[in-house]
Amino acid sequence: MFSWMRKHEKKTPEVIHTVTEGLKNLYKKKLLPVEEFYRFHDFHSPALEDADFDNKPMVLVVGQYSTGKTTFIRYLLEQDIPGSRIGPEPTTDSFIAVMHGETEGIIPGNALIVDPKKPFRKLNPFGNTFLNRFMCAQLPNQVLESISLIDTPGILSGAKQRVSRGYDFPAVLQWFAERVDRIILLFDAHKLEISDEFSEAIRALKGNEDKIRVVLNKADMVETQQLMRVYGALMWSLGKVFNTPEVLRVYIGSFWAEPLLVSDNRRLFELEEQDLFQDIQNLPRNSALRKLNDLVKRARLVRVHAHIISHLKKEMPSVFGKDNKKKHLISKLPVIFAKIQLEHHISPGDFPDCSKMQELLMVHDFTKFHALKPRLLDGLDEMLTGDIARLMPLLRQEELETPEGAVQGGAFDITHSGPFVEGLADGAYEGADDEDWVVTKDKPKYDEIFYNLAPLDGKLSGTKAKSWMVATKLPNSVLGRIWKLSDVDRDGMLDAEEFALASHLIEVKLEGHGLPADLPRHLVPPSKRRQKGSAE
Repeated sequence: MFSWMRKHEKKTPEVIHTVTEGLKNLYKKKLLPVEEFYRFHDFHSPALEDADFDNKPMVLVVGQYSTGKTTFIRYLLEQDIPGSRIGPEPTTDSFIAVMHGETEGIIPGNALIVDPKKPFRKLNPFGNTFLNRFMCAQLPNQVLESISLIDTPGILSGAKQRVSRGYDFPAVLQWFAERVDRIILLFDAHKLEISDEFSEAIRALKGNEDKIRVVLNKADMVETQQLMRVYGALMWSLGKVFNTPEVLRVYIGSFWAEPLLVSDNRRLFELEEQDLFQDIQNLPRNSALRKLNDLVKRARLVRVHAHIISHLKKEMPSVFGKDNKKKHLISKLPVIFAKIQLEHHISPGDFPDCSKMQELLMVHDFTKFHALKPRLLDGLDEMLTGDIARLMPLLRQEELETPEGAVQGGAFDITHSGPFVEGLADGAYEGADDEDWVVTKDKPKYDEIFYNLAPLDGKLSGTKAKSWMVATKLPNSVLGRIWKLSDVDRDGMLDAEEFALASHLIEVKLEGHGLPADLPRHLVPPSKRRQKGSAE
């Protein structure tokens, strides 16, 4: 009754509280119908579920056998992983999802894929052989409250081992690569060769290069000169496999809780570890952005897929010669790709792998494909141009509300407190615990420069100080900060102690350290400490 009135009712816009909630709604209402209509799941990845949007950020650890994958995960957690074994031979023969749980335990693969709260239900098509080699190790660990880690089997060389796996290893890697937030490729400093299976595995990661970070592990086993050569050889090998002009970020270190064999590069390893940890710690903050980015990539692929399928449907004869026409269309697929690209102004980077698509099309009946349905594609275009853009303010708000370094516990705790925090006793913070002023040891040298600049009434004017400071070749912006920190009494001039402080800060900067935002108490000149304290 009165149905005609409902047509004129204005729909109230749905209130979206989180980016994840918004992405789930967009996928179910605008993207999933197009995927199902054009049989996207038969050719590419299966449909997404709520768990794919709701799960914590995941880190996939990949590498050849005995490169230290399981040890790397244990190093991060500072805790043994149930069901894992570490050794020089290929020990990890399973995919192990290391996740948070109230009690330690192992969930086998067949039980794992029926759990709607875990994002692994769509691994079912890989079969029993794979599921027998897949498990979830649950343990109460603070690190795992923020992220999950995926350990993978060690990659071997030679055709025999590839066949004996009993499942499509690169396809499983590709499935995980599309869903994780970070992919860590581990290399051993003594084992840089990239085997056939490793090359195939890396090719399976194609399209997810932005997620990849390379770790050169066990770098403490080689001398500095050898390490330089190893690093160069690794970069050359990676360039051949990835076949891209961009250089991948390579972190150098030794990620295990044992003494360094060659400690010459200790500081380098500490800095590299700090950078890698910071990258991992920011994953929760960037998680919503990653999901948005992956959904946009998927939507672009779905749009191209719809055009390919509808074009093949249009070209098929209605009665006779269907098989011959199908074979002809498959052989001419590269030409069809180029035609669609020109007609619909689609970037070549949005198209799937042509040879793989040809292989998949062989088993499909083209007559069952659907023609182009403009209404569905219009909804998809609206999602890409309008709906996603409306989520951006909410995304920025969530990023601001999520603290940096959200991953806590395990090896990440050393980056926050204690005397081993990187840089705590270096640069401007050197001598923080000393009773004497840290500048005193070099003050005679600085005094000589000070008096050579001819101070007036024991003070140097800004003009005279500038002539010497500029000679250090530091930028004016840096010198301006040093002047502001050194002019403790804010009289626009520097006395002997203030000049010595400025000289010390210049040396700190020239040695590659940062400058403090405010002058630390231990750097305040002795004669100014009471004055500065009373001013505060």
